[in-house]
Amino acid sequence: MQINCSRNLSVMTAPERIRVSCGDCPIRHRAVCALCDADELATLERIKSYRSFAPGTTIAMAGDDMRHLSSIVKGAATMSRTLEDGRRQTVGLLLPSDFIGRPGREVSPFDVEALTEVTLCRFERQTFERMVLSTPHIATRLLDMTLDELDAARDWAVVLGRLTAREKVAAFLASIARRMAGSQGQTGLLVDLPMTREAMADHLGLTIETTSRQIGALKRDGVIALEGNRRIRVPDLRLLMAEAGDDSDGGLLV
Repeated sequence: MQINCSRNLSVMTAPERIRVSCGDCPIRHRAVCALCDADELATLERIKSYRSFAPGTTIAMAGDDMRHLSSIVKGAATMSRTLEDGRRQTVGLLLPSDFIGRPGREVSPFDVEALTEVTLCRFERQTFERMVLSTPHIATRLLDMTLDELDAARDWAVVLGRLTAREKVAAFLASIARRMAGSQGQTGLLVDLPMTREAMADHLGLTIETTSRQIGALKRDGVIALEGNRRIRVPDLRLLMAEAGDDSDGGLLV
């Protein structure tokens, strides 16, 4: 049974009740299957399953056996590492089309927690690992995504280590807006933030007061407009990117 992703994925949480055709999937051209041909998609159709997680639910814990590798179809999640003394550091924000897990690694290196309701397209790990070896399109796409993630991690090191508080907040907002720009264009973007300001502050290494103050300053300067607590409008993405210190040479600040 095929379903409308935008309407039904949020209410159908039992894995066996969800069935979305790969050709109709909202992340079809951005996920690990982006380069797959019709026969390869048919194989993925046979081996995939879906599972949804409520906000605040643990998707994976560091050290847990990774029985499935997954693509996020809907929602947002965080990756974090918890130290022995209980301190926790967020190391990544996962959005639709991002991949959870790594072929060849049996355990999760990070804690993964759902920020919003999350729907995953899952593949049994050993089955997917065999498909990676026999399907160059998947292997190539996985490599591309891994290299993009490496570039993003390097850029984020600059964000955390060298940028001002204003630039950090602008970089975070720009990173989410840029994920949406492909379908909406460069102007008038509506961005639904996947986390609270408190969680954003933790992600950026700032206090919530500083984060809120910088969001207010960007609003006063016309860089963004607020439409509720978790939605912003970006009149011109290029202006927001400039505030983040992005010189538009192809690098990403995420």
